[in-house]
Parts: sequence; structure tokens; C-alpha cells
Amino acid sequence: MNKKHSLGYDFIKGLFKENPVLIQLLGLCSVLAVSNTAINSISMGLAVLFVLFFSSFVIGLIKNIIPSQVRIPSFIVVIATFVTIADLFFKAKFPDISKALGPYVPLIVVNCIILGRQEAFTQKNPLLNSLFDALGMSVGYIIVILALGIVREALGFGTVFGFRIFGSWFHPLIVMILPPGAFLTLGVFVGLMNWISSKRRA
Repeated sequence: MNKKHSLGYDFIKGLFKENPVLIQLLGLCSVLAVSNTAINSISMGLAVLFVLFFSSFVIGLIKNIIPSQVRIPSFIVVIATFVTIADLFFKAKFPDISKALGPYVPLIVVNCIILGRQEAFTQKNPLLNSLFDALGMSVGYIIVILALGIVREALGFGTVFGFRIFGSWFHPLIVMILPPGAFLTLGVFVGLMNWISSKRRA
């Protein structure tokens, strides 16, 4: 099998080369909105993983019987089904997290990462490759949003996952838990990724 179509490549590319957040700049709405704490970040990341993986699985199974005229609406129906499952699960089992995430779990339906992978990859490739692509993109998303959550929570609250990591001397930087802090932190991450990529090419 050609390397560019190998399962390993389909997984790894989502972590670095085609990272959905740092390289493709997709799904930034949820990344910026809910990454003020680590627990919110990992929760959103797991929701995206669940929806992307199972949507890719179902669409990979039925893509050949979907008429081209209704391809996108069909994809959205499948995605919305799994988004509803994730949203109801959070509301039933983790109501505090569900409240903190607000409308951003339901908005996964129109997340560019989810629909984009179905349109750009799943419909054009074998099922197993699509599943590895979904896993890679999801893990790449989780890594970035969790890193943002850890940095913002540490600097904005002095904690990580609710555990205090700094002493009484630390004065929280309130800007880090506000929208400007999200943009600043993501900008630093994107800049670092671009710098690393340029070094590797050199």
C-alpha cells in the first residue's frame, strides 16, 4: 500500500502535518470558547472524537448508496444524530460540564472539522482509512484544545484540572480566561507550529 494511503499516515497526519486547529485552522469557535479550563477542553475534545469517529464509520458504510444530490444533507443528519447522543450524555451524566460547554456541543453539527472530513476524506477513501483519519484528526484536536485549556487555566486561575499548582504568591491573569486570552494563546501555538514546520523544511 502506498505510504500516503497507509493507515499510519492517515492517523499521524492529523497530529502534525494536517492538524485541524494549528494548520487548517478549523473548529476555532469551540476551541476558543471552551478552552478556559482543562476539564472543559478535554470534554469538548472527547465529544468531537466521538462524533467524528462514529460519523465517519456510518458514512463510510453508506456513502455508496447516498445520491450525490443529497450527500451533504445526509452527512449532516448522521452527524446530528451522534451530536445529540453526546449532548444528552453530558446533560444526564455531567450536568455541570454540560452547562459550562453551553451551546458548543450542539454546534458540533456544523463544526468544519466534522463535516469537512466526511466531504474531503471519508467519501473518497476506504472505511478503515477513514476511521484512522477520524482518530488522527480527533486526537490532533484534543491535543491542541487540552494544551490551550491547561495554559489558560494555569495562568488564569492558578490551577490545572482544579488542582492548585501555584502558591499564594501567584496573581491570576484574568485576561487568560477571557476571549483575548484565548486568541493570544492560540496565536502563540500557531506561531510555534509554523516555526517548527519552517525549521523542518529547512
